Amino acid sequence: MTIRNAFKSDLEKLANLFDGYRVFYRKQSDLQGALTFLNERLQNKDSKIFVAANDSNELMGFVQLYPIFSSTKMQRLWLLNDLFVSEKYRSLGVSVKLIEASKELCRATGACGLNLETEKSNQIGNQLYPKTGFVLDSENNYYHWANE
Repeated sequence: MTIRNAFKSDLEKLANLFDGYRVFYRKQSDLQGALTFLNERLQNKDSKIFVAANDSNELMGFVQLYPIFSSTKMQRLWLLNDLFVSEKYRSLGVSVKLIEASKELCRATGACGLNLETEKSNQIGNQLYPKTGFVLDSENNYYHWANE
């Protein structure tokens, strides 16, 4: 398994994974929308996407991170927004390797840390993240406003 930056040449395979990720979170499948969205991210370089590829260059999973900033720490912070592994590659340590690449990005860019959120019902994620060093924030409230 190789963890590497996503390239434009990965776009179709990556869009299939991304669509699966969205379906996991109960969104309507939209492969064309996934292609457009990811193409914009890669073209604009406004996110960092790592992919896990096997020896046949089949994509096993991906992680997408967005740069944000901590005003109180006056440093860059990375938002680990998307993490997904294809069902046939689960339980092989792919997620852990993608998280390790995310941590290395954090170190390489001098960022103060990684933030993420997941649904309380995501049993796999809620077991994975503490095992990889993430600490559940029980002191702060998370709020959301939707422009609908």
